[in-house]
Amino acid sequence: MSGATSAAELGLCSCHVCNLVSRPGQETGQAHCPRCGAPLHFRKPGSVARCWALLISAYILYIPANTLTIMETGSLLKYRKDTIVSGVVELWRTGSWGIAIVVFIASVTIPLLKLISLTLLLVSVQRRSRWRPRQRTRLYRLVELVGRWSMLDIYVVALLAALVQLGNMATVKAGPAALAFGAVVVLTMLASMQFDPRLIWDPIQKES
Repeated sequence: MSGATSAAELGLCSCHVCNLVSRPGQETGQAHCPRCGAPLHFRKPGSVARCWALLISAYILYIPANTLTIMETGSLLKYRKDTIVSGVVELWRTGSWGIAIVVFIASVTIPLLKLISLTLLLVSVQRRSRWRPRQRTRLYRLVELVGRWSMLDIYVVALLAALVQLGNMATVKAGPAALAFGAVVVLTMLASMQFDPRLIWDPIQKES
């Protein structure tokens, strides 16, 4: 790491809008991107504070997302209210093991792991940790990659509600947990967008 030179050390920074790398003030006389005009910053200002705010909100909403009803199904014979977990249990009980595993991983495990991963990244950055920067950067990229798959439960409910067209014989509708779950997914995605992964490398660059 001693031979590596960062862009910041060379006086260069990347635009957060168009990703153009330039030297602030050289082309325009101001700290604005010469291509799109957006303000230039060596690091996203206030990224840690905004990321914490979004992450804490996601933690709070994660509880009702998993304890309230996410889907209500009714027919002439029975009426059910299912949470995410009870829906997984019902799928497993009726023999749909593959679907149950996919729903559990995408709707319970992945959102929780995203919350824990972002917490780990934020704590390590605030402590200016030099522990495994490459692995932490890869963890951040993984959190960004898998974010969209956390919406699986919402897609399932929406598809069922659209496909069930039996009038008074059967109904499918989303429960209050669907809104909380969707908010958790959106908040974690926004939190990962606010996090600046370059902060992981700052303590190492300054040490070298």
